[in-house]
Amino acid sequence: MITILIILGVLLLAGALYVLRGVYYIRKAKRLTAEIADLEARTADSEARTAATEADEKARQAAEVVALGFVPEADLDTDHAAPVPAERTAVLAALADGDWEVGAAYVKAAGRDWEERWQRVRALAEVAAEDDGWLLAWRSAKPSHPAAALVNADTAVIVAWNVRGNLGARHTTTEQFRIFHDLLEKARVCAREAQRLADPADPVPYMVEQSIALGLGYEPEEYEKLWGEIVARGPKVLSAHTNALQYWCEKWRGSHELALGFARESAASGEPGELLSLLPLIAYFEQDTHEPELSAEVFYKAPEIRAAVDAALEDLAAADADDPRAVWVRHMLAYLLFWQDRDAEAVEQFRHVDGYIGAQPWTYSGTPKSRYLYARDWAVRVTAQG
Repeated sequence: MITILIILGVLLLAGALYVLRGVYYIRKAKRLTAEIADLEARTADSEARTAATEADEKARQAAEVVALGFVPEADLDTDHAAPVPAERTAVLAALADGDWEVGAAYVKAAGRDWEERWQRVRALAEVAAEDDGWLLAWRSAKPSHPAAALVNADTAVIVAWNVRGNLGARHTTTEQFRIFHDLLEKARVCAREAQRLADPADPVPYMVEQSIALGLGYEPEEYEKLWGEIVARGPKVLSAHTNALQYWCEKWRGSHELALGFARESAASGEPGELLSLLPLIAYFEQDTHEPELSAEVFYKAPEIRAAVDAALEDLAAADADDPRAVWVRHMLAYLLFWQDRDAEAVEQFRHVDGYIGAQPWTYSGTPKSRYLYARDWAVRVTAQG
């Protein structure tokens, strides 16, 4: 009996010790949990203070740049490369009211300035891609009108590309591609109609086909044939050259070498002031964009790229002061000059384009304002410091 009581006593003592030990560890765990929570709270508070300090510093630096006459972030226009001409704004308003005759007159007024004709046709087509009531009325009233057929063809192209979207192939569905290709085939029929009705000297109906060729994957021989039709009519239309450069880029149907070769050939064909020197700048930018392993601050300092930038600056200086194409060159120059640590020269370009950033290279970023402000504000601050 005594033995049993001793055993029971030992068991009870062991149980008590186990319970006390458990209570000890529970209390210890509670203390550790509280300490961790306190540490996390202090870390979060420290991070919040650091973030607030950084935000304040960023705001202070941004204010300094704005004080020097530059546009605040909130007011940057990401849709346009430059202010929209008042005439175009009035024309687009008339189209919204269904007045297609205003649009017809607007395209006609471009005359044989093929670059301007292309820009006006594209402006009308972008509107028609959203609401084509006025275009349908125009085509009904003037079924064989060359400009109506041209705007119709470019509208079909824009609609097709809107379906495809701007994302890479990996992020585009099979169904999107199917509809995209079907719409491009229909757009090609429209483009061929526009080519048939056009003034034989007009390259713009063939320029419309460039985006079709890109999407449908024309073989090089077929694209060269299309390019021949364009340059036979307008050998130095800048947009035709920049469109063709896309075809020869590695991301589409070519390679970096082919793209740069085409760009250099285009630049060499231009006279001072014709701004074809833009082509090599775009080719280098496309290579940098396509090859993430490249370091921009090293790549753009290569002697050949510095020479290309210098050539573009000379070309720009020879252009007419009011040449609307100059803004595309200025945007690209601002970016490359920034990476070349030529900050004062970059600031000169930023002053010309500031406020409107709907152009390469800014639009290639998912956050165009951030890319633009990083380059602009850095160059401005460095220059202001002397």
